[in-house]
Amino acid sequence: MLRLTVLFLLLINGLYYAWSQGLLRAYGYAPVEQREPQRLAQQVRPEAWRLLTSEELRRVESVARGPAKPAECLLAGLFDDERSAALRTALERALPVGSWTLERSSEPGRWIIYMGKFPSADAASKKRTELASLNLKPEPIGDPKLEPGLSLGAFDGATDANAALSELVKRGVRTAKVLQVREPTQGNALRLASVDDGLRARLDEIKPALGDKSLRPCP
Repeated sequence: MLRLTVLFLLLINGLYYAWSQGLLRAYGYAPVEQREPQRLAQQVRPEAWRLLTSEELRRVESVARGPAKPAECLLAGLFDDERSAALRTALERALPVGSWTLERSSEPGRWIIYMGKFPSADAASKKRTELASLNLKPEPIGDPKLEPGLSLGAFDGATDANAALSELVKRGVRTAKVLQVREPTQGNALRLASVDDGLRARLDEIKPALGDKSLRPCP
């Protein structure tokens, strides 16, 4: 039995060797040729292949991404002198020269018509319901120190705020007051005049330097 097994293995190995070397090709048994010119025959239009330049590659990638978004103007700020210096360093590292400016600017004060502080959120909600009956819709305050509270409008000047309050009193509002929530400030505003897809992809690099300021469309 052992002798038959050995003879069988020798026969199988002999047949495999003959097949792998193409000795059985005349009988229709042989491995697929992996040498020239067989590989050349398998090529599909080799004359159409060529290496792309970096500029051509960028154009192809642009087409693959679809239509480019139109360029837009973005603003952020204001930044005081210390933060402006840190932001300038980040901008010089991340963005191309001429794509950004830090412009001296000012921001007016801000006054609101304020109701509060209420003793609880429930009390604020009850007052909101009362105002709804007067067709008034309070606005978010955005200042935790004034919560729970309600705002019936925001203004750049105290005169406009007091005039609006007088009109509200005529409509039945009794406990509101004008409150200044921001002093007029000066600083530097970041302007990105033309943000295209290429520049937009690099804005994440400057976000740490923006801190709590966000980029917004130019007016």
